[in-house]
Amino acid sequence: MRLTNKAYDILKYIQRYLPLLSTLYVGLSAIWGWPLANEVSKTVAVIATFLAGILEVSTVTYKHDLNAIRDDDPNEDIVDHEKKD
Repeated sequence: MRLTNKAYDILKYIQRYLPLLSTLYVGLSAIWGWPLANEVSKTVAVIATFLAGILEVSTVTYKHDLNAIRDDDPNEDIVDHEKKD
């Protein structure tokens, strides 16, 4: 799976701040008596973990593609052959 830079940045931002929002909700629910704090916390953890997996797959795919491009560099052989002792 390969994401655009913009999609990657958006998902990374969401994934980074979801646990903070979950902690905020759980803390405030203890003070104000808001419902389903445990369920909200677990749901956010699952979503954040899922997003982390998507981002990791995207990163690995990007690095693999980048290495493939570097390996196919036609100028690399020319530079190596031009070296004279």
